[in-house]
Amino acid sequence: MSAWHRYFSELVGTAALLCAVIGSGIMGEQLAGGNTAVALLANTLATVFALYVLIETLGPVSGAHFNPVVSMVMAYRKDLAPPLLPGYVLAQLMGAALGAWVAHAMFGLEIGQWSEKVRTGPAQWFAEVVATAGLLFVILRSPEGKASALVACYIGAAYWFTASTSFANPAAAFGRMMSNTFAGISPADVPAFMLAQLVGGVVGWVLHGLLQSASE
Repeated sequence: MSAWHRYFSELVGTAALLCAVIGSGIMGEQLAGGNTAVALLANTLATVFALYVLIETLGPVSGAHFNPVVSMVMAYRKDLAPPLLPGYVLAQLMGAALGAWVAHAMFGLEIGQWSEKVRTGPAQWFAEVVATAGLLFVILRSPEGKASALVACYIGAAYWFTASTSFANPAAAFGRMMSNTFAGISPADVPAFMLAQLVGGVVGWVLHGLLQSASE
């Protein structure tokens, strides 16, 4: 598989994932009549289904990372050729922005916008560490052929058991800061989320390594 096929897969997959996250947030909020729990449930279900489908369909092309932290860990482990890492990250960030814009266009909203939704504070930052650590742990521990279902199930659960609703992905934070909708995050809050996600990625990788060492 050529590098460009891989990059395009990551761009398309990340765009589709962010479109699902943001679009379902918009639809859920419109239909929930002010009930945030119902809107979040709709947002969760759409994300879970989309993530499963995208991993199944694009995994054979690029590995279906859709997440710079995942790509960084995979490059460190040599599961992704390190020279491909910058292209993966760039494709994921571009895809995240594109996904936000597509979601806005479908709902007749202004295409270019910035979120005003505040998501900050130690509890939310710690939640992102936990969410991302769990995601990397699940990815690295998944038996062959089962990652799509396990990752989708984990993210669906983490939407509800983390204070941050489990972004667990710097590209997701990047795309969601461009949407002043249910799923948005203020640009000022994104750097702390990204830092927490990077820390979480390292924690998840270390936990996997400790268990792997114990089983040898």
